[in-house]
Amino acid sequence: MSKIECKICPHHCKLEENQIGICRGRINKNSEVTALNYGHVSGIAIDPIEKKPLRRFYPGSNILSVGSFGCNLKCSFCQNHEISMVGKKDIKTQYVTPENLIELALELIPKGNIGIAYTYNEPLIGFEYVRDCSKLAKENNLKNVVVTNGCFCEESMEELMPYIDAFNIDLKGFTNEFYEKIGGDLNVVKKFIKLASENAHVEITTLIIPDENDSEDEIRELSEFLSSINKNIPLHLSRFFPCYEMADKNATKISTIYKLAEIARESLNYVYEGNC
Repeated sequence: MSKIECKICPHHCKLEENQIGICRGRINKNSEVTALNYGHVSGIAIDPIEKKPLRRFYPGSNILSVGSFGCNLKCSFCQNHEISMVGKKDIKTQYVTPENLIELALELIPKGNIGIAYTYNEPLIGFEYVRDCSKLAKENNLKNVVVTNGCFCEESMEELMPYIDAFNIDLKGFTNEFYEKIGGDLNVVKKFIKLASENAHVEITTLIIPDENDSEDEIRELSEFLSSINKNIPLHLSRFFPCYEMADKNATKISTIYKLAEIARESLNYVYEGNC
């Protein structure tokens, strides 16, 4: 039987019938690659919008946040590895239909809820679920927020873009070498950021890891790239803390975050120091 190519992300996994992709969240089922994690929710909570983090999108509001399992990257510093680095058999989930999710989001409006955030693991490997939920949410005047690594192909994402109101995109670093380490593609992420910025509010988060992506030159290039799209794109520079396969590494110095933030402000109007 011939293999079917998954076209969601740059891995382009070629899958035999019932074979699961490297993201653990997509499968070739009946000669069609689709979301294995569709509707399988591993975590759900109402969070402040600033926790996404989004600082310039409906500040002071809350948003219903939902996540599943799996990811198409392999970051050794992953802060959510308990859900992002596991498959369906390794985690307990609850099945939540798009209709159920929208119903819950509407019930939470009196608590300040403005919509749904697709987050926690990498939501876009479950593209079909995000698409179906976001369409329903739009019909009910709810906002849609996607928190993503952005390592997804433009063609596959164009269908989703009209339904998303805001993105927080995790720009892991700004060298090809760094992205090779984590199994990603910097150029794909850069294209995703440009596409998202044309369709929605966008904020960027970069986790600053000592001796990995913390050079002044790299942050200067990163912020200049964002400025070339829009000087008003907010950039969040966050501190790394020891975790997962980097449990023996030192946390990022607060002084480093402040220094790099000043460099980023040479190009960008809104730069925020996270976890300081």
